[in-house]
Amino acid sequence: MKIEIYDYDPAEALKSDEAIEVFLSDAFETGDARYIARALGVVARAKGMTKIARETGLAREQLYRSLSENGNPTLETTIAVLKAIGFQISGKRAA
Repeated sequence: MKIEIYDYDPAEALKSDEAIEVFLSDAFETGDARYIARALGVVARAKGMTKIARETGLAREQLYRSLSENGNPTLETTIAVLKAIGFQISGKRAA
């Protein structure tokens, strides 16, 4: 039996704002800053990193680095990226 392994890019599954909202909500619920940054990077790639860079005024390379698994974006970068993809941070009472 031959096992085939395929590369999976979650950005390809994020075709609608509804899918992106669920994806980001799940990421924010973890409370893990690195996971959230990486999830934002996935969404930015789904929307087009060049477009996000242009709308935020940040360099593509900086976005890739900040929104990677080892990235640590500033709050300013996080808010700019969320705004560029049509989302916002909202404060909710912790459960």
